[in-house]
Amino acid sequence: MSRMNPRKSPRAKAVWLAAALTASTGLAAPTAVAAPGPSGAPVTAQQAGSAATFYDPPTELPSRNGALIRTEALRLALGLPGVTGPLPGRATRIMYRSTDSAGAPVAVTGAYVEPTVRWTGSGPRPLVALAPGTMGQGDHCAPSKALEKPLSLQDGSVSVGYENLAVYRLLARGAAVVVTDYVGLGTTGRLHTYVNRLDGGHAVLDAVRAARALPGTSLTSRSPVGLYGYSEGGGAAASAAELQPSYAPDVPLAGAYAGAPPADLVAVLKAVDGSTLAAALGWSINGFVQSDPGMKPVLDKYINDKGRQALAELSEACVGNGILGFAGAESTTWTKDGTSVADIVAAEPVVRAVLDGQRLGRTAPAAPVRVATGVHDDLVVHAQARRLAVDWCAAGADVTYVPVEVPDLGEKLVNHFLPLITDQGDAIDWLTDRLAGRPAGSDCGALGR
Repeated sequence: MSRMNPRKSPRAKAVWLAAALTASTGLAAPTAVAAPGPSGAPVTAQQAGSAATFYDPPTELPSRNGALIRTEALRLALGLPGVTGPLPGRATRIMYRSTDSAGAPVAVTGAYVEPTVRWTGSGPRPLVALAPGTMGQGDHCAPSKALEKPLSLQDGSVSVGYENLAVYRLLARGAAVVVTDYVGLGTTGRLHTYVNRLDGGHAVLDAVRAARALPGTSLTSRSPVGLYGYSEGGGAAASAAELQPSYAPDVPLAGAYAGAPPADLVAVLKAVDGSTLAAALGWSINGFVQSDPGMKPVLDKYINDKGRQALAELSEACVGNGILGFAGAESTTWTKDGTSVADIVAAEPVVRAVLDGQRLGRTAPAAPVRVATGVHDDLVVHAQARRLAVDWCAAGADVTYVPVEVPDLGEKLVNHFLPLITDQGDAIDWLTDRLAGRPAGSDCGALGR
């Protein structure tokens, strides 16, 4: 019997990688354990409507960022009965107010998990805000939904909750975890603004505020906060770390892990074009056209019918069918004259300005940061992630830089995904050390320029 070689074709690569992502969750079978959330929230799901309408934002939002809009109990896919409560904890679905990149109020959903095991570090139980990696753009791809159904096949869309592993590892350390769905992912009425620096950073920081506002948790006003994210999540965690001193000085940030952060979108979008994760190019275009209206005339100038169809399909796609349906897609086939997205960026000042405004590394985080990137990552390109660490050092930040040494397997998405798994334990160790009050070192002296 012949063995499929994942290097042979984009379709074979896509199938192989989707299987690997699914297996990595280890959470395919839901149990019957119910996980009621903290009681006494301002608005419950029953008061707001049925569970099917939880993700529909109200017409009026609270005035404060991080204010809870509604909550309901969320059943985790993997759970066991325990002496002091269900393991790994009790989960609550949340909706809270944030502010988008245009300065407008926006409702964002997510989930909070109160761990059953006690925190063994010094001080009160900490809180980790987990910024998820790429999940897609359809509302059913929301990370809070993936905690309930790690592998979901809905309307032909394949959603894989690969971030659940990190959530459960953090809970096993005794840290409470809040997961954001980001702006527009889950909530109806707008598209997810994929890799948008301000939207992502604000959503992460306001998720912390929402978790701290939940009644009945073990969090206190002294609970330290950590940020954790890889890929899209690494960019959101990095943005949140930069924004925290000005946007959320009330959040007691102890440290932030930014894995494979897309700090320079010009470099990343060029690498994504034609790759197994070419869908990310469409998600980026969709998001920036929504958040920056000046991008629409540029889109109309270049995009052809095939491109419009691809963007429409991707607006409802999750990562699984983004891989299966668009692996190897090239932007030159989406434009009227065969121009690539990289060429459009070079030719159009409005596009360059939008992407330049997304650049990370111009503001130093006040808390220690750990930047990790695979040395062979040629999707969220290693060099631009390392550059973020160098830029932060130059700005005076306390940076731990980790070049993750893994083999070059000849497939961009695998080269990007493998360091997530191999470095995850060390990343969580580093973050829990910060949450326990242990000082962080700095690699800035050795990084150079």
